[in-house]
Amino acid sequence: MEYRKIKDEDIDIDRDVEVEDVEKSFLLSVPSVSGEPKIDTHKTKAQWKRKSLVTFALTILTSSQAILIVWSKRAGKYEYSVTTANFLVETLKCAISLVALARTWRTEGVTDDNRLNTTFDEVSVYPIPAALYLVKNLLQYYIFAYVDAPGYQILKNFNIISTGVLYRIILKRRLSEIQWAAFVLLTAGCTTAQLNSNSDHVLQTPVQGWVMAIVMALLSGFAGVYTEAIIKKRPSRNINVQNFWLYIFGMGFNAIAILVQDFDAVVNKGFFHGYSFITFLMIINHALSGIAVSMVMKYADNIVKVYSTSVAMLLTAVVSVFLFGFHLSLAFFLGTIVVSVSIYLHSAGKIQR
Repeated sequence: MEYRKIKDEDIDIDRDVEVEDVEKSFLLSVPSVSGEPKIDTHKTKAQWKRKSLVTFALTILTSSQAILIVWSKRAGKYEYSVTTANFLVETLKCAISLVALARTWRTEGVTDDNRLNTTFDEVSVYPIPAALYLVKNLLQYYIFAYVDAPGYQILKNFNIISTGVLYRIILKRRLSEIQWAAFVLLTAGCTTAQLNSNSDHVLQTPVQGWVMAIVMALLSGFAGVYTEAIIKKRPSRNINVQNFWLYIFGMGFNAIAILVQDFDAVVNKGFFHGYSFITFLMIINHALSGIAVSMVMKYADNIVKVYSTSVAMLLTAVVSVFLFGFHLSLAFFLGTIVVSVSIYLHSAGKIQR
C-alpha cells in the first residue's frame, strides 16, 4: 500500500509536522541566556495568524459554494456539463499554484523545496487522492436515485465521524475523550440543524443508499487524511509545488470523467455550453476553496477542516434566509447551539491534552 511507503520513509510524521501544527505552537521555544526555555512568541503569533486566516477563508468560501451552485441552475437543472466545470476547477487551481510559485521564484529564487522537479517516489502518491475524489464525486450522481436532497445532506454527516476515525488510524494522531465527545456532538448538531418536515424520509432510504453514503464518507475521509499525510510528509516543501502535482492529476482524472460521461454532449454542443457568469463565479469559488483546503491541511489539520465546513453549513443557511427566503426552524437553532458546544469542547480537549 502506498501509504505504508510514506510511513516507512517518515515514521515519525507527527514529530515532523509538530512545528507546523499550531495546536502545539505554544511549545515552540528558544534557549535563553540562563538556559531556560523561552517561548518564541513572534513565531507562535505568525503561525496562529496564518492558521486563522486560511481557516476563515475556507469557512467563507465553503459557505458560499451551495449558494452559487443553486444560482448556477436554470429551471432547477444544470444546463452546463458538471464534469467540464470540475475540470476547469482543477485547471484554475493548477494555474493559481503556478502563479504563486513563480512569485516565490522571483523573491526567493529556486531552491530544492520550491522547484517543480521531483522524484518518482514523491510524485507517485499524488494520483491516489485524485482517484478517490473522482470515485466519490461519481457516487454523488447515483446516490440521488435512492435518497432526496435533504436526506443526502443528513447522510453526508457520516464524513465527520469517518474523518475522526481515519485521522486516528492513519496518522496515528490521538484525540482526547473530550474531543471524541465533541466530534459526536458536532455530528448530532449538524444533523439536527438540517432537520425539516421531510427529514423522516431518510429513515426510508434503501440499503443501497445507506451503503453509498457510508462508502462516500469513507472515501472522502480517507482522501482528506491521505492528502494531509502527503503534504506534511515533507514540511519544508513549498505548498504550491505540492498543490501543482495534486491538481495535475486531478485534471487528468476529470478529463477521463468527461470522456466517460459527457463526451457526446461536449462534442455536439461545445465545452462551454450552458455556462453563465454565475457558473464561472462558482468555478472560481471552488478553485479558491480547494486551495484553502490544502492550506488548512498544511498549516492545521483535517479536524480543523471538518469544523470549518460545519460552521460554513450554518452560515449558508443564515445567508439563504435573505437570498432565497429560507425559514430557520427551531431544529436549526438547537443544532447551532450543539455545534457551538462541540467547538468549545474540542478547544478544551486540546488544552487538556
